[in-house]
Amino acid sequence: MPADIPLDSAVQTPLPSDVPFQSIAMIVIVGIAIVLFIVITIVVRKFLKRVDLHGLTRERIRANWSEIERISATGAMGAKMGVVEADKLLDGVLKSMMMHGTTLGERLKFASYKYPELRKVWPAHRLRNQIVHETTFEVSERNARAAIKEYEKALKSIGVL
Repeated sequence: MPADIPLDSAVQTPLPSDVPFQSIAMIVIVGIAIVLFIVITIVVRKFLKRVDLHGLTRERIRANWSEIERISATGAMGAKMGVVEADKLLDGVLKSMMMHGTTLGERLKFASYKYPELRKVWPAHRLRNQIVHETTFEVSERNARAAIKEYEKALKSIGVL
């Protein structure tokens, strides 16, 4: 009769059915870890991209923008007023971001280093200056609306709208 082998000293080998389960469990755990890493990275990047505004809230900016859109939809005069108000809103945002300069033009130059997309708003700013400073200047409703769109893109590129 063979000698009895104590159970403690017997080498335990994994059953073939246990190996696939362990592999699948490991793959699932690694997959969850990767997904969590990606989600955390996206959230942190979004948080870090948020612009600090001093004395101005995003809600107030959105409310002002809604008013600009409402005014500019009321005809040629409303579109002209919309250009002036959109320019004023962008200036206020850049001031609240502590951009250097005494005029919007100076602040745009300074901010364009960090936000190159702001360079596209220069024609709209020039149009605003013509509306305000040239008494006989006439602007088409189409051009005024195009300028307002450029201000909207600028505010979105900064991340405040």
